[in-house]
Amino acid sequence: MNERIDQYKEQTLFQITWPIFIEIALHMSMGIIATFMLSHYSDAAAAGVGVANQLLNIFIIVFNVTSVGATILIGQKLGAGKLQEAKQMSHSAFGLNFWFGVIVAFIIFIFGDYFLRLFDVQGQVYEYGLIFIRICGLSLFFESLSLALSAILRSYGFTKESMYVTVFMNVISVGGNILALSGIFGLPITGVTGVSWAIVAARAVAVLVLLYLLFRKLSLSMKIKDIIKINREDFSGLLKIGIPSAGEGLSYQFSQLIITGIIVSLGDASLAARVYIVNISMLCYLFSVAISNGTQILVARYFGGQKYDRAFGQGIRSLHISMLTSFIMSLMIALIGAPILRIFTEDPAILAVGIPVLWAIVFIEPGRAMNIVLMNILKSTGDVRFPLITGIIFMWGIAVVFSYILGIHLSLGLLGVWVAQGIDEWVRGLLALKRWKSKSWERKIKVSYVRTK
Repeated sequence: MNERIDQYKEQTLFQITWPIFIEIALHMSMGIIATFMLSHYSDAAAAGVGVANQLLNIFIIVFNVTSVGATILIGQKLGAGKLQEAKQMSHSAFGLNFWFGVIVAFIIFIFGDYFLRLFDVQGQVYEYGLIFIRICGLSLFFESLSLALSAILRSYGFTKESMYVTVFMNVISVGGNILALSGIFGLPITGVTGVSWAIVAARAVAVLVLLYLLFRKLSLSMKIKDIIKINREDFSGLLKIGIPSAGEGLSYQFSQLIITGIIVSLGDASLAARVYIVNISMLCYLFSVAISNGTQILVARYFGGQKYDRAFGQGIRSLHISMLTSFIMSLMIALIGAPILRIFTEDPAILAVGIPVLWAIVFIEPGRAMNIVLMNILKSTGDVRFPLITGIIFMWGIAVVFSYILGIHLSLGLLGVWVAQGIDEWVRGLLALKRWKSKSWERKIKVSYVRTK
């Protein structure tokens, strides 16, 4: 086999982004399809799985410590021509996420019951959520490995290959959902249990396929020594970028836990509406996430190669594209959102709460697009503290506080909660724009260079 580890693809934003877009769309659709199918099985099951999945997403952020760090650092090393260091970083990222996966899966299995009770859900919603957590908690080990492996592939420019794996994973998951919920071929209807095991199987197969692709495309094979011994410098570098990035994500997820608690106090209809609308609104900011991920790869390469003006210009272009696309998509969702919501449920109480929120999405999504894109490209330059600090201050100071004020105190309900989160996204997005235009990250590099010289 030819040695390909010393190669990476030179690509445009579009070439990188469209496979990432499809990959994220398919990844998100797993949750949407599961929620949709479960909503016809039971609204309580859909709500329980929605809450439980939110809890699992908190722990998945831990895995992003490595995957985000790997994407940025491998990209920088490739841009700087340090190809062997990029290869070593790939091994270290895999080894680190192996242990993260083991630890998190163990914690979820032992303490999942306790964590779920923090949401104050009860009855069937709690029972369904507990089933989902205990089974899907096992799959987090595979999710940890797949995130690291996908990050490595994307960093080298193989975004289409990573997309193909997600397609395959979706086929397995959807097939498992059908078997679990339809009673096809005379099989028993296993409900949430069957859906959960389908996710476990899909994630396990994804890891095997990704390992094969790394070997096939990059001649890169992961070995036991990568798990036992991790390079100290790589370990430090991954944590230096990954921990603040994960800290921002954890702050967001924990703030969402509090906001979920506020929504629970509004009643079961508001909770179910939130689960459905979150899935619908994923379609709105999908483009922004894909563009931000693609831009992060490019900016990391430009930054590593000291092409700072090119990195800055790419960031501004990506911002314009993402905000315009996000506005168009959110407006379309608002116009046709009511029929879409009725696909999930015909409960009049849920529809009454949810339909007004669909229009609030038009206000929120362009701000969220600005926030997502600019915060991610700031991280590509090593500016990881700013997103963390602003995230903690405004997620809690605006999103959480005003969710209570608008939703409970002023009796705006779920609509008030959505407006509060929109204000948070816009404020952080505008601050990130000011930070990017200031080029503080470039000045730090120049000062560091002068001192070294």
